[in-house]
Amino acid sequence: MGSESDENDRTDNENEEEPLKEETPAESEKPVTWQDLGLVDALCKACEQLKWKEPSKIQKEAIPVAIQGKDIIGLAETGSGKTAAFALPILQALLENPQRYFALILTPTRELAFQISEQFEALGSSIGVKCAVIVGGMDMMSQALILAKKPHILIATPGRLIDHLENTKGFSLRALKFLVMDEADRILNMDFEVEVDKILKVIPRERRTYLFSATMTKKVNKLQRACLKNPVKVEVSTKYQTVEKLQQYYIFIPVKFKDVYLVHILNEMAGNSFMIFCSTCNNTMRTALMMRNLGLTAVPLHGQMSQNKRLAALTKFKAKNRSILISTDVASRGLDIPHVDVVINFDIPTHSKDYIHRVGRTARAGRSGKSITFVTQYDVELYQRIEQLIGKKLPLYKTEEEEVMVLQERVAESQRMAKMEMKDLSDKKGGKRKKGGGDDEDDTEGATGVRKRIKNGGGQKNSRRKK
Repeated sequence: MGSESDENDRTDNENEEEPLKEETPAESEKPVTWQDLGLVDALCKACEQLKWKEPSKIQKEAIPVAIQGKDIIGLAETGSGKTAAFALPILQALLENPQRYFALILTPTRELAFQISEQFEALGSSIGVKCAVIVGGMDMMSQALILAKKPHILIATPGRLIDHLENTKGFSLRALKFLVMDEADRILNMDFEVEVDKILKVIPRERRTYLFSATMTKKVNKLQRACLKNPVKVEVSTKYQTVEKLQQYYIFIPVKFKDVYLVHILNEMAGNSFMIFCSTCNNTMRTALMMRNLGLTAVPLHGQMSQNKRLAALTKFKAKNRSILISTDVASRGLDIPHVDVVINFDIPTHSKDYIHRVGRTARAGRSGKSITFVTQYDVELYQRIEQLIGKKLPLYKTEEEEVMVLQERVAESQRMAKMEMKDLSDKKGGKRKKGGGDDEDDTEGATGVRKRIKNGGGQKNSRRKK
């Protein structure tokens, strides 16, 4: 929510929405404030403490309508600040009418649930708001104990919430006042339709509902008819679009040289932080191991890792201890990591809408960013669909083939090692655990030892940390 993008947003909004006011030169000096949106002082202070100078476009549009008590469908591109657009009105209503199990926020991924919880806690810290994150991959019993404390705000993935509604004694949502579906299209795309139907049956009909999504799909439309009453549509991007400050490129390469080109680009742009998207958990892991063997600090994030390891990987990347996060689409939605400079689509997304979400991890809140999409001979059709969706042709990212191919031998060596290490990891998981396997296996720290061995010409094996 940086001031730069809001600067642009503000001028856009004024031109569109306020024809009745006489525009004066001083107009631009009077931005919309949090107070103007109708928020109480405690929440305005919370926004100022978080260094949010002024509301973003979606917040200006959604918050006043929400405070009036209307249901909302919010369509906004990723990175536009939609979490606060629903969190602030909910917290304001909670202040007016404090009660436990006040609001339920449904999200498609566990990481997004933790991130939304962080925002609620940051905004509600001065007013003592209690939140609980209820997601899969974590212990049911300890979650049941948290639920017994009756938090105000529940942030949950649909599957695990159903588990608790069916199995946890004394837990019900019969008094719920607010339901929010964040990334509603993705919740339905991940085929949570059955779970969502079950949840809608056990919560009160008299409630307020907010649907937020970056893209409007047929399923979201159907859901809207089923669970909203006279909703107000708040739309800040009419067509699928990517942020203006994002420089997007594509690179056309034979599939067998993808790794070499990836390493070349990482070297060429060294000093930036990268998110690299792969299509499978396996490829994510393999690429991370390969990077490590080349001396690059990469951390993988994928659905087969335990929840604690997923959070640890994200924490390392957010804290800038690692400059490269290699991920499946688990991290393409909603995750706000301010310092991502470059997004690389190593594997092209099969759903073109996922492209918008992936590249939306950079150029957030007014900062600039780059994205590079790898297109092989097998991806041409998928790539054309992406261009069609975003309505523009992307420029080619220029590389010199001779410079790239210099790396081929080193990359081939690290590919071989990554293959062996992948085999080791699957053996470990099959029960043949080696000494010192520990918790690091998902973060592939062990591969740094291999890197030392390459540098030392294979002589000083004793220097390996794990032996």
